[in-house]
Amino acid sequence: MFSSNPQRIAFQISLYITLFVCFIQFVFAYLGADKSVITIAITAVSVFIFSYFIIKFAVEKFIYEKIRIIYKNIRQLKLSKNNKEKQLSVTDWLENVNQEVKSWVEDRSKELEDLKKLEKYRREYIGNVSHELKTPIFNIQGYILTLLDGGLEDKNINREYLLKTEKSINRMISIIQDLEAISQLESGELKLEYTRFDMISLVKEVFDFLEIKAKKKKVKLFISPTKEKQIWVNADKKRIRQVLTNLIENSIKYSCDENAYTKVSFFDMDDLILTEVADNGIGVSESDIPRLFERFYRTDKGRSRGQGGTGLGLSIVKHIIEAHEQTINVRSGLGLGTTFGFTLRKA
Repeated sequence: MFSSNPQRIAFQISLYITLFVCFIQFVFAYLGADKSVITIAITAVSVFIFSYFIIKFAVEKFIYEKIRIIYKNIRQLKLSKNNKEKQLSVTDWLENVNQEVKSWVEDRSKELEDLKKLEKYRREYIGNVSHELKTPIFNIQGYILTLLDGGLEDKNINREYLLKTEKSINRMISIIQDLEAISQLESGELKLEYTRFDMISLVKEVFDFLEIKAKKKKVKLFISPTKEKQIWVNADKKRIRQVLTNLIENSIKYSCDENAYTKVSFFDMDDLILTEVADNGIGVSESDIPRLFERFYRTDKGRSRGQGGTGLGLSIVKHIIEAHEQTINVRSGLGLGTTFGFTLRKA
């Protein structure tokens, strides 16, 4: 195999040519041609020198220079991203060009895969938005057509269908409001209003708000016993109320039929307070956990839509907590219940 250095390449090829010429001359001498050893040697040296410079020029001009330009461009692209690497010498270019090109191809392949994932997510997202809005729109259309076909004059029908129409309209409004909230949180347009407030009091307020829903599902709501009568945090109270409402309401929706409960616990973590919302409900499979916070993601599409909601609640929860520069996590298993935990800074 030839070396990557132009001088070595020229030397190796010239040597092969010279050996070939010497072989031919020895053959002629053997067959009776007048060829002395001195003549053969002079011819060999002349051929070697001539071919060496010709081949060296050709390699550098037509091959090496063009590869060097390609390598130089790739090298400059990498150096522009991180100025940590040193320039290589001319003799190193050909020796490293294969690795650099391979690395460049791998980088482009990764970018292509990322773009494919984003495109898949975009298609799923648009499809989900379309589906979520299409359902209440078709419902409204059906109710109105029924009223126009004579149901408006029937007192037993008109009020019922108007109430159903209102419910579908409210669902559409909820979806749009939730999408707007996520968009504002992502873009930073929605500014948080930090205040000092008591988390225990806030949880009790949310319990009172969801009391009727909990009673219908026979879910017991309670706060895990703690030595502290008040737990003060520094956060946007309105947004944290929204987080707690979403998490507790979810636990009520997916509760078990017997001995169902939703428990809120607090843990001191130095400068932070960890709040956990736990239940003993149906739980979530391990494969679904990584996607729980995605917009419109449902572990069971049919059952989830039957339970109501926009499919955006957990996504909003995650964005609100991250807007506070904090984290949220989830632990769950089928039939083992679910626990959501998020941190907030102490006041």
